[in-house]
Parts: sequence; structure tokens; C-alpha cells
Amino acid sequence: MSDLTKETIEAAIKEYIEPHMGRDLVTTKSIKGIEIEGDQVKVKVLLGFPAKGAADAIAEAVKAKVEAVDGVSMAQVDVGWEIKSHSVQKSLKPIDNIKNIIAVASGKGGVGKSTTAVNLALALSAEGAKVGILDADIYGPSQPRMLGITGKPESKDGNSLEPMSSYHLQAMSIGFLIDEETPMIWRGPMVTQALEQLLNDTNWADLDYLVIDLPPGTGDTQLTLAQKVPVSGAVIVTTPQDIALLDARKGLKMFQKVEVPVLGIVENMSIHICSKCGHEEHIFGQGGGTAMSEQYGIDLLGSLPLDISIREETDGGKPSVVADPDSRISEIYREIARKTAAKLSLQARTTPRNSLASLSRTTSRRRRRPSRKTPATAGVFRWRRGRDFRDTDQPYKYPCCSAARPAIIFVIANIKYRGIHSDGSSRTRVHPGAAVQRRAQRTACAHVFGGAG
Repeated sequence: MSDLTKETIEAAIKEYIEPHMGRDLVTTKSIKGIEIEGDQVKVKVLLGFPAKGAADAIAEAVKAKVEAVDGVSMAQVDVGWEIKSHSVQKSLKPIDNIKNIIAVASGKGGVGKSTTAVNLALALSAEGAKVGILDADIYGPSQPRMLGITGKPESKDGNSLEPMSSYHLQAMSIGFLIDEETPMIWRGPMVTQALEQLLNDTNWADLDYLVIDLPPGTGDTQLTLAQKVPVSGAVIVTTPQDIALLDARKGLKMFQKVEVPVLGIVENMSIHICSKCGHEEHIFGQGGGTAMSEQYGIDLLGSLPLDISIREETDGGKPSVVADPDSRISEIYREIARKTAAKLSLQARTTPRNSLASLSRTTSRRRRRPSRKTPATAGVFRWRRGRDFRDTDQPYKYPCCSAARPAIIFVIANIKYRGIHSDGSSRTRVHPGAAVQRRAQRTACAHVFGGAG
């Protein structure tokens, strides 16, 4: 019998390529312990992504490799996971209580992005992670219906909102704050402010992943996400047809330009299987997602069939992953979730929290210091806790109405607020035309929210 060493066992484990990461467990530093007692070996595997549905298969594969080593009679393999916070855009820092933000996007509407986003979030939760979902589609929120949630979120302190809960998911959407049939007649700046408030003023409770369901396209919301939201990675949803792929490429290139890693592509409606005869047909084309992934050197996370059950279950407020957890469709969603989280786990980790907190305090003090040179018409709206809602990228188009724009979300939720001018006074001094602008703003709010303005 040859003498067993740690190096010998590691060499054997290195022959196994973990299917979700596409790399061996030694290179990814997932092997956290090897104990050798005579001819028996114990191996501890700690993954960087949740893998409740694949842990047994990984353990069996590693065990087979170890027991194939000459001199090993029995191997015991324990597989666990620990989710870390990963790097975001260079100019941003992670949000407290949210380790990773994953954006789900599409260049075109109607490709099943929202359905994919909610099932991805539910699948990550089923795999063992703590997950939230943010519906960033202000004009057409769909997550309240998909998750079967009714009612409005509560506010315990008058400054923030508590997330709604469904199927172990924390959720927030503009749809929780307005009637389902109320149209959002807002311009771009109000939409982006609403998105920032829904994200930053929700009391998310220690999330491993926050999935953001983006609206289609590459407009204001996507730009705000890239510039102001610390995104760890993005998932592109498309169908195989050429028109959808054309727009999906635009979405992918947008994330590349703003330095947000694209974790992979999900090809939706890839094939239709007749429920009567079982005939398979590629209604929207074939191989589009594969070709796009090869062209840009990113992973195809999975392909989903065109199946009536996906639509029926989602419309009924119980998406596929929870409606039928043992189905083939649910397994595809969970495989996509594992691959998404695995690709994210390979990215660099964030700077330690203490140094980020120090940087945040320094930056915060600079921004909150009022400037005496600021004219009276350049009002700044702040919450009681002193948060500055001024858009630093560009000046307000209507400075006299600066207080009305960011406050609008919390007006809906009937939360009290007060305006504080940038010079510290509680009465905002405005130019003569301000009264007209404020009346117009109140009229617009009353029209949209039925008197909430």
C-alpha cells in the first residue's frame, strides 16, 4: 500500500470538473479540508453557490475519484456552501444587507423575462439561498400578480418600507403601492428616482441574492442601474428568433460597456412539444442562444421549452418552481439558478466591509455639507435621516419642484416627509414661478394616484 498524502488526494479530486462552475474544485479553492486516517479519507467541500439540488451528485463524484486512488478503502465527502459578496462597478459599493445583485434583462419585450426572473429567484431560494426580487419595471409591474401578492407594504419608521413576502421570497414593486390598473404616467427622471427608492428604502433582510427584473430595452432604468446600483452580474433572456437576438445583443453590449459582468444567456421558448402527439417543433428558430453565447464567449445557462403550464402557473400567482417542484421545467430553472450563482462565485470578492464603511462615511459627510453658494431656487429634498436625493449627474430641470419628484413613492404609501432646503432652513424659498409648478405637480399626482398628490 502506498502512503497517502494530501497532494495525492488533491490530484485525484482535480480530475473532476464541477459542471456548474466548469472548473475543478481544487483550482476554485472549494476544498476546505482533507483528513487522512490510515486508508480512510474525509474531504470537506465548500462551494461558493447554493447547491441543495446537486450536493449529493457532487459528493458522489468526488468520492468516486478519491476511492479510485491506490490505497484508499473508503472516502467520506461533505458538501456545503457559503455565499460571499462579489465585486460590483468600481464607482459603487455594495448595499447593506444585500450580498449580490443579479439583473435580469432583455433587449426586447415579450421574451418571458419577468417569468424567468421570478422563477430564477424562486430556484435560488429552493437551492438554499436567501433571495429577494425587485420589480424595476415601473410602467408595467408584473411581479405582484406572478407572486400572488396583494396588499400594500408597511412602514415601521415612516422613512422606509418593509418588503412583501411570498414563497420565502422578499419582494418589492411599484405595483404594491398603486392599483393594478393605474397607469404610471411618469417621465424618465421620476422613474429612475422611483427605482432608487424602491431599492434603497426597502428594509431587505440579509439577502444572499437580489434579483432585479428590468424592463425591456436600454433606456433610463438600465442606465440608472448601471450608474447607481451595485450590480454583481447580469442575465440576458432571449428567444431563438433573429429579431429577439438582435435586441438581446444590444442589452449584452450595454452591460459590457458599463462593466457589469454578463453571467450568461437564457434561451426561452426554445422548443415546443405538442401536448397531444409529442411532436417537437422549433417555432421561433433553433440554436440562436447557442450561437450568441459562442459569438460573445459567454455561457448558455439553459434553454426553456414553450409550455402552456409555465404561462398558466405564472398567471395564477404560483410560478413553475413552486407549483410543480419535481417537474422537468422546475429542474431546468434550478439548473439555470445553480449555473448563474456558480458563475458569480468565480468573480472577485468585494472589499472588506469596514473599509467600505469608512469610505462611505467620508463621502457621505462631503455630500451632506450644505453649500452657502447654492441659490435658493436649487432646492434639495432630504429625508429626516438626512439623506440627500439630489441627482448629482445633472441639474434638475425644474429646481423649484425638486421636493416633489423623489417624494412621490412615499406619498403613495402615506408616509410623512418634510422638505429641507440645502441651506438648512425648513421652508424652501422658491422663485415666483414655483407656485405654478407645484400646482401642476399636485394635479398630476392627483390624476395618477386618485388624490395622493
